[in-house]
Amino acid sequence: MNIDTDKFSHITWRYHISNVSLSARKIAYEQRQQQRAGVRLLLQSLLNKLDIIDSLNDVSFPYRLVNSQYYVCFSHTGASSPNNSTQPSGKKPFNGLDNKVAVVISCHRPAGIDIETNNVEWRVAKRFYHINEIAILQALTITQRDTVAKLLWQIKECFIKIYQYTLAQGLGMDYSYLITGLVNGIEAQAQLPLLAFNDDETKYHLAYLPEQQTVIVY
Repeated sequence: MNIDTDKFSHITWRYHISNVSLSARKIAYEQRQQQRAGVRLLLQSLLNKLDIIDSLNDVSFPYRLVNSQYYVCFSHTGASSPNNSTQPSGKKPFNGLDNKVAVVISCHRPAGIDIETNNVEWRVAKRFYHINEIAILQALTITQRDTVAKLLWQIKECFIKIYQYTLAQGLGMDYSYLITGLVNGIEAQAQLPLLAFNDDETKYHLAYLPEQQTVIVY
């Protein structure tokens, strides 16, 4: 085959890049739908395990089971999590494999559960946390500060779900009285799969599962 290289070199090329990437809004919507389906599948699996025949009433918060009236709370990781604003720059973007879901059922009163895979940046904590919490946190070592700041975020998220606070209101609540107990408990029980604390102020119990990066307030 003969090719006229002179004509070939003078061709005006036009490139068309297919728009295969979804918009950020579309991606967020699909992630929310996946999370919605995931937590409901997990809830059904838990109900089966507990031999409970019931269904979810998700018309209003807090969620409850229709027949037993047990309280239900969900948590999931992913791009729509409020704490994603704390994700360090350069970290790999969200993908479905990063998505985790969790559910808790409470018989007697609302409970909260929160999974958090990202650390809470200190500048974010200083922006939202109560001044009493900041004063204690900044006196800790950096490792202690970062660990407790993340746990406080998760505890606050749980109470937001329990009491239906707004995000700003819930993050601004003062839980400084818990910090010493959290520091001591984490250091004393570092190798345990479950750490349990009592919150004498709210009369709630706190459980921390380090491997699952999950906090439950019940």
